[in-house]
Amino acid sequence: MKKFMISCEESGHICDKAQYHEATILEKVKFKFHTFMCVVCRQHSKNNTKLTNLINNLKGEHLTSSEKKELKSSFDKELQKHK
Repeated sequence: MKKFMISCEESGHICDKAQYHEATILEKVKFKFHTFMCVVCRQHSKNNTKLTNLINNLKGEHLTSSEKKELKSSFDKELQKHK
């Protein structure tokens, strides 16, 4: 059972790797086990997935200056909520 215990820091790293399909099966199992127990990392994973999906949906699109400012403002507001 100790083989599957990882820190939140390692969980975050595996989460990032998994988003880009770079995590091994063992890492994914450890990550799933950790997020089953850790609410903070589970939320981080959800947020990371949302961000990745947003970025993937923007591919090929160009934002105007005002859209960039609005996006930055929204992003900054969301960051403030999590401090």
